[in-house]
Amino acid sequence: MAADSRKGYTLERFPSVRRLTVDAGWIVSRRHNVHGLFEIDVTEARKIIKERRAATGESISFTGIMVHCIARAAADTPHIHACRDWLGRLAVFHDVNVNTMISAEIDGNLTVIPLIIRAADKKSVKQVSDEIRAAQESHKSGRGGPEAKYISRFVTLPSALRRLFYLYLYKKPAMLHEMFGTVAVTAVGMFTGGGGWGIPFGNHTLSVALGGIARKPGAVGDEIQIREYLSVTITIDHDIVDGAPAARFVSRLRESIESASGLSEI
Repeated sequence: MAADSRKGYTLERFPSVRRLTVDAGWIVSRRHNVHGLFEIDVTEARKIIKERRAATGESISFTGIMVHCIARAAADTPHIHACRDWLGRLAVFHDVNVNTMISAEIDGNLTVIPLIIRAADKKSVKQVSDEIRAAQESHKSGRGGPEAKYISRFVTLPSALRRLFYLYLYKKPAMLHEMFGTVAVTAVGMFTGGGGWGIPFGNHTLSVALGGIARKPGAVGDEIQIREYLSVTITIDHDIVDGAPAARFVSRLRESIESASGLSEI
């Protein structure tokens, strides 16, 4: 850190891990993304989480529930997370590998790193939740994981080399599926008080941003009740996904979340 009182500012070293954000912006600049903003009733899901915590003391990750529902909905509409290979063909995946973000410390800087939950569509809510909790605890305890070690080395490469790698990765479906996932889920609700949407970069074919939760009146049958609504943003690569499969995905996702699908398996 270097201070220059004559210029009126302090110079700090740019955190190397932030280069991943710069890279994400470069990837997105090559896409034609469209966004959809929705509100989804999460009253029942949050009620079940609270009841289970009170009865057993076990805490189920809300993000884990959302990842579970998103993965199941994507599995039911597989073209929503397809990609193109180097010949321009569509690769439609049999499993949904979800890329979500967890907090970690890299080179002394607190940041977020990706966690790939593989075959998330074939896992229960508890399995997904336990995987997220285990990764979070691993980084909190200082044990870290292979992702952090890989990222700390990768970000030191020149930007030209990193971008060559991305160009190669995005044309290799099997490698993309394994290393990067095919669906991105990011939770930004922790930064909001009440409702509010986040617009993700969208460097996956399908990206879902979970925003804030707002309490407001809602119709339940013929009655008006106070419900809890989650702000959700869906970002899709329009070069690959048309409106019809996107609408089917949103419909399936809404149904899955509002019915608290999968929570009976806990």
